[in-house]
Amino acid sequence: MEKAIITVVGKDTVGIIAGVCTYLASRKINILDISQTIVQGYFNMMMIVDYSGMTGSFGDMADELASVGLKELGVQIKCQKEEIFDEMHRI
Repeated sequence: MEKAIITVVGKDTVGIIAGVCTYLASRKINILDISQTIVQGYFNMMMIVDYSGMTGSFGDMADELASVGLKELGVQIKCQKEEIFDEMHRI
């Protein structure tokens, strides 16, 4: 299993979750866990996904998600491989 961490942050608006999930499904990326919250009108979501069945490269997926976030959803989307995320957030 190849896991990645996806974070989504921005002003809350209709369709953010749908937009991200539609993109992931189109690339055959499975959502393993998801958490989202809205605080004073700001949307925050963290997802753990399995991209082992994905079509295309990890780099393309990360770039495309960032583009979908900015151009279509008005949010910032970042994607990191699990091992890099773990190393960056190690105490």
